[in-house]
Amino acid sequence: MDYPGDDLLTTDGLAATGRGRLLVLACGALAREILALIRMNGWTHVDLHCLPAILHNYPDRIAGAVEESVTARRGGYEKVFVAYADCGTGGDLQKTCDRLGVEMIRGPHCYAFFEGVDAFAARGEVFSFYLTDFLVRQFDTFIWRGLKMDRHPELRDMYFGHYTTLVYLAQTEDPALTRQAEAAAEKLGLAFERRHTGFGELASALEAAV
Repeated sequence: MDYPGDDLLTTDGLAATGRGRLLVLACGALAREILALIRMNGWTHVDLHCLPAILHNYPDRIAGAVEESVTARRGGYEKVFVAYADCGTGGDLQKTCDRLGVEMIRGPHCYAFFEGVDAFAARGEVFSFYLTDFLVRQFDTFIWRGLKMDRHPELRDMYFGHYTTLVYLAQTEDPALTRQAEAAAEKLGLAFERRHTGFGELASALEAAV
């Protein structure tokens, strides 16, 4: 099943495979950013394949989906890099990657590596809810309707009552996305803060892999 934003920017199969080729297996939520880095750096030897971003709602399925995809595709590549952080798998994804002999991004989730894992940990923001560019675009699909708050408004306080602030970690300078993020904060009854992170440690992790 396809979901909005998933696999739209996958380049898997467009580049020739073989010696020296790199496959980046990524979360669909990172597709735009990774494709932008591939283009900016002229990485013509890199292919991108994305798994559905909706897997973030089912973290227990991520490790299995990654293993299945790596196993099915790695034969045509010299190296595979997994563009996921732990993403709620409780260490299962790291164990899977170790067993498969592939690298992955360090950190608990994409919010951390966009801001910088060490800087993110130092903040200790337990009362903040985070959005990235992707999640701003998909707020209604993944969060408002995805958590059924459109039909059951009382669920808002159940899910978000312990948060005080919505923090928008912006990868781009896009006023329209900022307005959407502000609207999301208002919808959730939270204060709003925007931080421009750019690609953060996603860029350095891919550069090291390449």
